Amino acid sequence: MTAVRTETTAQSASHISFPPGFVWGAATAAYQVEGAAAEDGRTPSIWDTFSHTPGKVRNGDTGDIAADHYHRYKDDVALMKDLGLKAYRFSVSWSRVQPTGRGPAVERGLDFYRRLTDELLEAGITPVATLYHWDLPQELEDAGGWPQRDTAHRFADYAEIMARALGDRVGVWTTLNEPWCSAFLGYGSGVHAPGRTDPAATLRAAHHLNLAHGLAIGALRQNLPSTAQTSITLNLHQVRPLTDSAADAEAARRIDAVGNRVFTGPILDGAYPEDLLADTGHLVDWTELVHDGDLAEISRPIDLLGVNYYSPTVVSAAVEGAASTRDDGHGASAHSPWTGAGDVAFHLANDQLTAMNWAIDASGLHTLLTGLAASHPALPLMVTENGAAFDDYVSPEGRVNDPQRIAYLHSHLDAVRQAVADGADVRGYFLWSLLDNFEWSYGYSKRFGAVYVDYGTQRRIPKASAHWYAEVIRRNALPSTGEQG
Repeated sequence: MTAVRTETTAQSASHISFPPGFVWGAATAAYQVEGAAAEDGRTPSIWDTFSHTPGKVRNGDTGDIAADHYHRYKDDVALMKDLGLKAYRFSVSWSRVQPTGRGPAVERGLDFYRRLTDELLEAGITPVATLYHWDLPQELEDAGGWPQRDTAHRFADYAEIMARALGDRVGVWTTLNEPWCSAFLGYGSGVHAPGRTDPAATLRAAHHLNLAHGLAIGALRQNLPSTAQTSITLNLHQVRPLTDSAADAEAARRIDAVGNRVFTGPILDGAYPEDLLADTGHLVDWTELVHDGDLAEISRPIDLLGVNYYSPTVVSAAVEGAASTRDDGHGASAHSPWTGAGDVAFHLANDQLTAMNWAIDASGLHTLLTGLAASHPALPLMVTENGAAFDDYVSPEGRVNDPQRIAYLHSHLDAVRQAVADGADVRGYFLWSLLDNFEWSYGYSKRFGAVYVDYGTQRRIPKASAHWYAEVIRRNALPSTGEQG
């Protein structure tokens, strides 16, 4: 299988089954798993710099070694095959391929991704490549980073390099993973690399990420076979007002504007929403920022939309003097990432929490998928990340039992299945994550993997949830509730 299916398939008659050809996968990201931070020509990305800055990452952790996937990829692919994965979504380290973010590629860097791709294909696993998962080459950040328009053009050049190198073997390409995090956490709240806290830079970064996506789609289309599929992955916030009051509805509108429609507007509809422009016009001159032709470039057609979902976003109007929260689930900061959204309070949807203190609510995933299907019925969808962190440990018997994760996955996969039954064209599901890994500013303190990683020895131990997921893949169906494990 070299590409995600494109035909529409009727749902199986079984109430717990998924459509024939449904793609079952798992995902990782380069800086979170690869390690080999200074090998074969790779130079620092913004996450290397950020993680090596004291106080930025819990326990001073870095991605220097991570899960050592760079050296252990063959074993990891064998593990994927054992679990029955049909697809593997990985990201490419830009600074491993093009160390300065400019000029020719480093063949040694490209060779790693060639080897990985060949190993996947040999194992019968579809490679799904993401060009950018937050690790901008540091030299480009030194030149201004995403707030600078030139960065978008550098990204298009990089996309062309990758398409030429792997286009004969990789049939599914994603330009950006979660550009909201890159812009709003990287340049707004500063809890992600590069750690800047400039509201105007946040909005400029958002536009240039959108432009980078559009330019990259053009470069990919010029250099890939016509059968290749292109996409972008967005972490769309399933925004809910806390009450039905007008004030809470207004808070939800503002968060939806800067959390979702700042990307879906230009990418899917060819325009920035008027209310977003009004909300943020005091921070940036959009008429100066958006050049003629930008929106046509950004809205180039894509073949799939990737959707990442973990938890809903519940908001209200902030009440002065209340114990209002800026705890929006994205890390503590004196600076809000919600640039232009005004004074908004965030709330947990319920008290069933993961180790990230994220509320477990699978209904939000169903709502997201069916909402997208209603607003953009011709656009196929893919759940490109979904999963949960829990406090996993190895038992004296050498096993990792994670019933909470199994329950989480069961409920969210059931939400996907129900969305398909309700008419959403969902083509597949990628579990986050294949491996425990470097969890950004949380370092190694949070474990999302279906496979436990002992960082001291790099030993891999499939958790109970990995075996459960393998059985789901084998059946192409969810087990009954009594079989959850």
